[in-house]
Amino acid sequence: MWAGRTAAEAFRARDPDACHAGVVTEYTKNRLLVATPGLADPNFARSVVLMIEHSDQGALGLILNHPGPVLVESPFPQWAHLAASPPTIFHGGPVTEEALITLARTTEPHSFAEDYVHLFGSIGVVDVVRGPEGVPLPLEAVRIFSGYAGWGAGQLEGEIEAGGWFVVDAVPEDVFTADPARLWSVVLKRQSGWLSVVAACPPDPSTN
Repeated sequence: MWAGRTAAEAFRARDPDACHAGVVTEYTKNRLLVATPGLADPNFARSVVLMIEHSDQGALGLILNHPGPVLVESPFPQWAHLAASPPTIFHGGPVTEEALITLARTTEPHSFAEDYVHLFGSIGVVDVVRGPEGVPLPLEAVRIFSGYAGWGAGQLEGEIEAGGWFVVDAVPEDVFTADPARLWSVVLKRQSGWLSVVAACPPDPSTN
């Protein structure tokens, strides 16, 4: 099942951040896509997606609130002591589910290290195959994802324009939430204005 593949190459060439709330033509990298209540796609309903790549060529992100049934210690015992709770491999999205992407939290986020790509704050991408001993940075926690969410050129912009996603700022705690079932509501509740009201929307909006 676990082919040992990673998507590290997807992070090597990164565009400068150009993200501002409410401007859907600009890039969403290092921000969150939060599914609007009307998004019916079962892959993304009430999902929270951390965007780790977005350019005019397309976009790539990881769903933060879809934990899977497999414990990290089963295929990756070397990472078990760092696995954030719940310590399972998360379903990052429906694309290339055998690909593995690992997000890590470190106390030295701006240090240069081979096989570590800084994203934002204390969060970066590490190579799951090399193991924690292959990352010369102090790691506090990791979360391993199988698969990812991907969009072709202009596709994500169209979905945002059509009202499928809210675009909001991410915080490191979102990545390592111990309660992924509540993450959708938690992220929306901390927003200002009407988005905080949307946080109370039931899973089936027709019952509201």
